[in-house]
Amino acid sequence: MSENRTDVVALTRRLVSIPSYEDETAAGDAIEKWLRTETDADVTRDRHGNVVARRGTGATSLALVGHHDVVEPDASQVASSGTTEKGDTKYAVDERDGRLYGRGTADMKGSLAAAMLAFRDADPAGELVFASFVGEEQGGVGARAAIEDGFAPDYAVVGEGSTNYAGENQTDVVVAHRGRRGSTITARGAAAHASEPETGENAVYLACDAVRTIRDLDAPDATVLGRTLTGSVVVTEIDGGSAWNVVPEICTVTVDERTVPSERAHLERVEEIDGVEWAIDQDLPPMACDEAAFADAALAAADAAQTATPERVTKPHATDAGWLAAAGATCVVAGASEPGEAHTANESVSIEALARCRRLYQNLAERWPSR
Repeated sequence: MSENRTDVVALTRRLVSIPSYEDETAAGDAIEKWLRTETDADVTRDRHGNVVARRGTGATSLALVGHHDVVEPDASQVASSGTTEKGDTKYAVDERDGRLYGRGTADMKGSLAAAMLAFRDADPAGELVFASFVGEEQGGVGARAAIEDGFAPDYAVVGEGSTNYAGENQTDVVVAHRGRRGSTITARGAAAHASEPETGENAVYLACDAVRTIRDLDAPDATVLGRTLTGSVVVTEIDGGSAWNVVPEICTVTVDERTVPSERAHLERVEEIDGVEWAIDQDLPPMACDEAAFADAALAAADAAQTATPERVTKPHATDAGWLAAAGATCVVAGASEPGEAHTANESVSIEALARCRRLYQNLAERWPSR
């Protein structure tokens, strides 16, 4: 195994073994310690737990961005023996058939390790920033807090998955991704005995009218740098009624909408129905790369990092790139995870993809901004 692969495997294994579901402190500690030991960067740990490091000089900054939290591990992903320095039970990491298996290998401690090594080894063309955020799996808590505190890179590559999107054994460059708006529709009627339904107003019927309105809505789409991104809107839950013989006075409907840049489904139309209210519960922003030159530079860096020919692609999932783009950064997404790997009991990542991403990140850091 080449040194490039050996280093990224060892660092990925170390990061993955550290529990970071619910409490991300130990993982943040390890990342901070590594950066202080392995690099000459200015390293900070903010009050939220985010780890940010900076090296190089220049008027333009490029950030390599990831997160060190994970979703809840499957029981098989917790080691049967062994503890961390703080006494927590380690997460299991297994290597076989050219892949690393374990919670966080794909999402996204593998790409995080690749970014850390690229950050250390690059001869940056401008100011190079490394950032690992907390709370990405809770809706971008760490990224939002960092932005509010002034984190504002000019450009960013976020290390979420982009491998095998356009073809096998290649890491592509995401120029746009969908956001997610979750909302609740509440229909309020008037209770009555079911034997005299005309004396009340059935909230379930009102909710059904709202659902019919939603089904008639067009899901928007957007074109970003020649790639089309299509949204969706779907009812996922409905809850109403309290007894078999009572006309229901309240009924709620949950709506999942996948948003695209600059466009939203017109869900507010449900409020044209008397007795129906609409409230937004979560709104994760989509991302669109707003500068073709940066997308081209990222694609060139990806091309130089592999034998396959990468492409510009779109991604169906929200990432912290949405928050960064909304704050003014020009973003792309590129990382080792493949479709369907994240959050599974058999989560894994290709070792070759990790080495490829390390080369991609270093290539981009040394080429952008153009010297």
